[in-house]
Amino acid sequence: PTEVTLWGEVYSVEDTDTLYLPYSGLTGVIPPEIGNLTNLTYLRLDDNQLTGEIPSEIGNLSNLTNLNLYGNQLTGSIPPEIGNLTNLTYLNLYGNQLTGEIPIEICNLNIGEMNYFIISNNQLCPPYPSCVEDYVGEQDLSNCEGVVELWGEYYSIENTTELDLSYNGFTGEIPSEIGNLTNLTDLRLDNNQLTGSIPPEIGNLTNLTKLYLYNNLLTGSIPSEIGNLTNLITLRLGI
Repeated sequence: PTEVTLWGEVYSVEDTDTLYLPYSGLTGVIPPEIGNLTNLTYLRLDDNQLTGEIPSEIGNLSNLTNLNLYGNQLTGSIPPEIGNLTNLTYLNLYGNQLTGEIPIEICNLNIGEMNYFIISNNQLCPPYPSCVEDYVGEQDLSNCEGVVELWGEYYSIENTTELDLSYNGFTGEIPSEIGNLTNLTDLRLDNNQLTGSIPPEIGNLTNLTKLYLYNNLLTGSIPSEIGNLTNLITLRLGI
């Protein structure tokens, strides 16, 4: 096509290199036809009420240097085709409702050299590709599989190997769900006000080399399952 119609406006495929539509009251989905505007270098659709998924056709816009979808109500996963946008220097997906795992193809972007890269305040689930681990920021993980909630925070079962939660003022019992973090090698819950007994599920953490539970208010017997922790080097349960 030589022309593309988006939100009631007609754009020339050949001549359109900028689409600047923030704060425009746009609703509905991002039309897949946007992928025909292959000369686009600058695309701003931020601060609208756009819904639905980011169309995979966005990956056709290989000349894009700036993509801003901030502050909409976009859902679904980030399309793997985003990895085609290797000229991006600015990517802003902040403040949507994007879900699922982040595609590994996003690592095709030279994130460390980009001027701006923000994907926080979504519902993106771990495990995260290593290239974005430092950039995921705050995510709502309440609907994610493969995570454990402990004291109001979410931890990836696959990626959590150390958990130092000492001196946090935690009260109540140690959640039995802690036994799902089977890749833990170092667990420190010392110097809190934890009560109740040590959950037997602690015995699932067979990779533990360090376990610190001292200076709490724990009661009851030491669970026999602690004998499963045959890799332990340091165990502190007392004062």
